[in-house]
Amino acid sequence: MKWIIPKRSNVFREAALARQVKLTKPAGALGLLEDVAVWLADVQQTRRPQAGPASAIVFAADHPVSRLGVSAYPREVTPMMIINLAMGGAAASVLARLHGIPLHVVDVGAERYSIPETRPGIYWNRVDVGGTAGDLVNSDAMDSTALAGALEAGADTIDSIDANTRVVIFGEMGIGNTTPASAISARLLGLSAKDTVGPGTGLTGNALKDKRAKVQKALDRTNGVNSAMEVLRCLGGREIAAIVGAMGRAAEQGMAILVDGFIVSSAALVAVKHDPRIRAHMWFGHRSAEPGHASILESLGAKTLVDAGLRLGEGSGALATFSLVEAAVALHNEMATFEEAAVPERDQ
Repeated sequence: MKWIIPKRSNVFREAALARQVKLTKPAGALGLLEDVAVWLADVQQTRRPQAGPASAIVFAADHPVSRLGVSAYPREVTPMMIINLAMGGAAASVLARLHGIPLHVVDVGAERYSIPETRPGIYWNRVDVGGTAGDLVNSDAMDSTALAGALEAGADTIDSIDANTRVVIFGEMGIGNTTPASAISARLLGLSAKDTVGPGTGLTGNALKDKRAKVQKALDRTNGVNSAMEVLRCLGGREIAAIVGAMGRAAEQGMAILVDGFIVSSAALVAVKHDPRIRAHMWFGHRSAEPGHASILESLGAKTLVDAGLRLGEGSGALATFSLVEAAVALHNEMATFEEAAVPERDQ
């Protein structure tokens, strides 16, 4: 898969930096909010960046590895949470509604369930990506058909949302999916399972040790697999692959990507390893409490808007920080300059 990501002019980034210096505040006083505004101006190639229209997309799938005891919750939770998301009761649903952001819930591989009734502003879809899925510990997580289908489903979802979307927020749902995220990050960053595996839904003691052992077994099984897409196929999941495909298409469309926590960041890591140009389209909403997330953030040189101990997933962390993105844009566009306000600038 090759993404056609447009080249960007540095003119708009430089103009945004110059404007930040002229606004009625000490230089750097708004911290990361200044950086976010400059980032959006660069991605959107404009002097007046915008936070909206925004869209949120949650990709969901089952994981065969959940049958191996890597989660504190049964695998049946995945389809039930898809229904909860679609009906407006999940955290991501509430936060999307709070911001007036349309929420797209896309099932790319969950067990069958009754088609949910959706609330206004929430859109549900099911995509059969084909192929087969394995438990990643004893067999590959996806065959080539499933990988290609999931990547395509992600790209097609971007094509289906509002074409004027400026910021897209990704989330995921899949019981057990901190296990593939841990395996992906360990393989692509040259780490061990001990470095990346955390409690996920709340594992402790021997159960957590067993989860680490299973991820290490998966890493040993795939020793020598190094290309990003092959790592994704062998160790990932269909919803993670769909996020990768969606990120690539979003970058092609010139959209800014607000990245959620550990699992979405593992997809971001795959995307950046596959095509480093996509990194410039990403900002990371929060630092997850999962230990592997810190390693991904460090490797990508990523700053996060908040560090609040969040680890729910669904895109909830990124959605919770969206108001800071809106604040960054409003401050950048609406604050007066020293000249406009007749305020003396700092003595040189």
